Amino acid sequence: MSEGTMHQPAQREHSDQQRAKRLSRLLVCAAAVPVMLIAAGCSSDSGSGDGAGKETAGLGATTSADATAAPTVQAAAYQKLPEPCAVVSKKTLTDLVPKGAKSGKEGTSSDVASRGSCSWTSLDNNGVKGSQFRWLNVSLLRFDSSQTQGEGDKLAAAYYAKQVQEAQSVTGAKNAKSAPVAGAGDEATAVRYDLKKKEGAFKQQTVVARVENVVVTIDYNGAGLAGEKAPSADTLTKAAEKAVKEAVAAVTSANGTGGGTGSDTGASPSSPSSSSPSKTASASPSPSATKKS
Repeated sequence: MSEGTMHQPAQREHSDQQRAKRLSRLLVCAAAVPVMLIAAGCSSDSGSGDGAGKETAGLGATTSADATAAPTVQAAAYQKLPEPCAVVSKKTLTDLVPKGAKSGKEGTSSDVASRGSCSWTSLDNNGVKGSQFRWLNVSLLRFDSSQTQGEGDKLAAAYYAKQVQEAQSVTGAKNAKSAPVAGAGDEATAVRYDLKKKEGAFKQQTVVARVENVVVTIDYNGAGLAGEKAPSADTLTKAAEKAVKEAVAAVTSANGTGGGTGSDTGASPSSPSSSSPSKTASASPSPSATKKS
């Protein structure tokens, strides 16, 4: 065997060793690449987590701030109503409806703390001389504060204005007059007019008053029938104004000095009681002489 032939295995062995070293280096590098990628990926996830945490914290802070900034609604001052048939004194009833002072008829109500009414009818029959007719109705309507609709006294003020406007625009009314009434709550208006009906000429008085979040409406009419002399509009108006003052005082007394608690609330009424004005308005008698002849 030649010397060159003897060195060939040695050379191949050396060459194999070189290839093995290169392969080992490649494997080490290849193994290092996924480690770097994984590390980079973990680093990226960690950053996303921090960002998400910051974003979540930001949203929470905003929600808390919004909740804190949400406006509160002042609770309605008055939380209940008096018995409607007891808001006018017996003496006053005797003057207004002499033949019916003891026959008050309470109206139907699904929520006596929010709405109520009572009416009296008097017919003083004087035989061939005719008769004197009187009719009295008291209506009470209370508005609660609502987060969506607003404060009870403002809702009551809007309904008060509506009642006065309706009284001033009755179809067929003649000689209509309106005047403010002092000493009857926060605001009060008396509306009077003449109304011709088949039974005779009626003198109609409607007095609307608001005290805090409660509206009181007094409807009072009178007529001289079958030849009897018609009553004086001035006398009837003064009587109606006296009745509304007594009714307002009864509302205040029923709720005690200072009215309600005065705490904030987001609850809806009975706005009534969940009493929205539109619902409660339809439940109370309208100020019209055509309701009773």
